[in-house]
Amino acid sequence: MALIVHKYGGTSMGSTERIRNVAKRVAKWARAGHQMVVVPSAMSGETNRLLGLAKDLSPATQTPAMLRELDMIACTGEQVSVGLLALALQSEGMEAVSYNGWQVPIQTDSSYTKARIQSIDDARVRADLAAGKVVVITGFQGKDDDGNVTTLGRGGSDTSAVAIAAAMKAAECLIYTDVDGVYTTDPRVVPEARRLHTITFEEMLEMASLGSKVLQIRSVEFAGKYRVPLRVLSSFTPWDINIDEEAKSGTLITFEEDEKMEQAVVSGIAFNRDEAKVTVMGVPDKPGIAYQILGDVAEANIDVDVIIQNVSHDGKTDFSFTVHRNDYQRTMDLLKSKVQPATGAEQVIGDPKICKVSIVGIGMRSHVGVASKMFRSLSEEGINIQMISTSEIKTSVVIDEKYMELAVRALHKAFDLEESVVPVQEKS
Repeated sequence: MALIVHKYGGTSMGSTERIRNVAKRVAKWARAGHQMVVVPSAMSGETNRLLGLAKDLSPATQTPAMLRELDMIACTGEQVSVGLLALALQSEGMEAVSYNGWQVPIQTDSSYTKARIQSIDDARVRADLAAGKVVVITGFQGKDDDGNVTTLGRGGSDTSAVAIAAAMKAAECLIYTDVDGVYTTDPRVVPEARRLHTITFEEMLEMASLGSKVLQIRSVEFAGKYRVPLRVLSSFTPWDINIDEEAKSGTLITFEEDEKMEQAVVSGIAFNRDEAKVTVMGVPDKPGIAYQILGDVAEANIDVDVIIQNVSHDGKTDFSFTVHRNDYQRTMDLLKSKVQPATGAEQVIGDPKICKVSIVGIGMRSHVGVASKMFRSLSEEGINIQMISTSEIKTSVVIDEKYMELAVRALHKAFDLEESVVPVQEKS
């Protein structure tokens, strides 16, 4: 008997009929002898609806007190989902019980709307599992030290599921979603994209951080840190598919590179439309200037991505970086009101219509000329590169948003990602 964690996305929970199918699938695994913990998202569109109501009532500038109330509102979508799924499981003849994150409890810090998990007390859940019950837990939420409800940020149910799997030392964490695995890139942009049978945690971490929407980045971080076996697979396969076949489907996210695995130089193309670029122009080129600019940005809890400082001319330099598009206006206001007067910068300018396109692959470690091939491919399409960022297994470029799909298609073709690689057959 193995402890298995299932996570189901909002689309999978999008109607009572789909919830009924989720319950049948979970019941199948439970009847096969597994202890089951299930983490469902809110029903598709529900969180957006709730936050839309809040936006109508709250000012554009959000105080900590307002953010607390946003978490109170947003967490209710998952509460409905767990109750409905528990009822559906009971209708299937399974003993099932649902819990909010604060009832488990899942302990977090107090960073409302993007809290981080600190600990999970699994005693209550283990007692229910030992009694033969299926346990259904809200994703996306927990509680802080003062007992306030907190949420983990959009996509946080993935993180909840992996964290619960890590805390309970689950045999596997299966992430059921509306796609059947991790692809070389988004098939909606490149129809020739193919599903990867395996991908390393390093590659998946980069793909998630660079804009791939399959998994939230913190869920991959958790899985890699605590060595949680992780598989991404489709919730739209028939619920009564053979369990052994289902357990080998989708994409397996592996801990280590394997000689038998697909050995492409580049494994995938990631992209992110949700970026904006800001530039502080004409700042004094002196020690500590980067901290002077980015310190206030960090204190405002704004994440910075690609950073470039230009060559100094006449003792002055330009400093550019990217932020999430949702933080763009807040960043511009902060730079103009605080950073520009403090540093003596000549000007602050921004561009919210940029995107980031990246190539990712562990094979890049042992192959030269990969970045130059990327740059040549973009040049041949007449695409200008504004910023470049690299690591051992990825190269990212910032370009004009209107060229994003052209760039992704060109790079996918340049690195032969549409060519099928025959997977290694798993031993039965």
